[in-house]
Amino acid sequence: MFRLNQFIAKSGVCSRRAAEKLILSGKIYVNGKVVKKLSTKVSDNDIVKHENKILSIQKFKYILLNKPKGYITTMNDEKGRATVMSLVANSFNERLCPVGRLDKDTTGLLLLTNDGSLTQKITHPKYTISKLYHVVLDQNIKIDDFNKIKTGINLEDGFIKVDQINIISDSSGNELGIKIHSGRNRIIRRIFLFFGYKVLKLDRVLLGPLTKKKLKRGSWRPLTSSEIAILNMNK
Repeated sequence: MFRLNQFIAKSGVCSRRAAEKLILSGKIYVNGKVVKKLSTKVSDNDIVKHENKILSIQKFKYILLNKPKGYITTMNDEKGRATVMSLVANSFNERLCPVGRLDKDTTGLLLLTNDGSLTQKITHPKYTISKLYHVVLDQNIKIDDFNKIKTGINLEDGFIKVDQINIISDSSGNELGIKIHSGRNRIIRRIFLFFGYKVLKLDRVLLGPLTKKKLKRGSWRPLTSSEIAILNMNK
C-alpha cells in the first residue's frame, strides 16, 4: 500500500508535495471517483487517474549528461534547435526530463530523470545541493568586484550570495571557480554582467556529489546506486 501522493510521485507525474495539491484540487481519481483526502492509501490493484490517464509506478532512471555547447535544455523546441534530449534519444522507454537548466552556451553536468521528488530537491533553493562552475571572463577580475561577489549583491530579482568563489591559481585572473545552490535563471552570467564582465566560458563541473570524471563532452552515464542514495539523503 502507498499513500496516494507517494503513488503519484512514483508514477513520475510530479513531486509528493505537488501531488498533494493535485489531490486537494480534485484532479485525482481512484477507481472512478474523485479523492481529496491526503491520507488515502492505494495499492497496485487500484486504478488511479490524472487527466484521464491511468498512472502506474515507474522504475526511476537517473542519467548524468556532460552537456556540450549549442544545445538547449528543453524536451523539444518549436524552432528546431538541438536539445539535450537528442543526445539520449531512443535510449530509454521512460520519459526523462532535464533537472534544472543550462543555457545554450553553458556546458557541463546535467541530470535527466523521471523522479519528480528528486527533481524538486535539486532545483529548490531551500535544499543544499550546490553546483560548482568553472568561469572564464573576458578580462581579469578586479579584487573589489571579487570581494563584492563574495559578500553578496542585489540584482534586479533580489539579493544573491555565492556559496564560494575562488580565482583559479594558474590563471591570469580571469578564470574562477564558483559554487552556488541558487537555480535562478542565468544567475552566474548575470552576476558578472552586473560588474561589466562578459562570461566567455561557463562549465558546470560538479553537481552535488556528481563529477565529470571519465565523462566526455556529449556523453552520458547512469548514476550509481550510491550516488542516488547520497542525492536523496541531502537535506
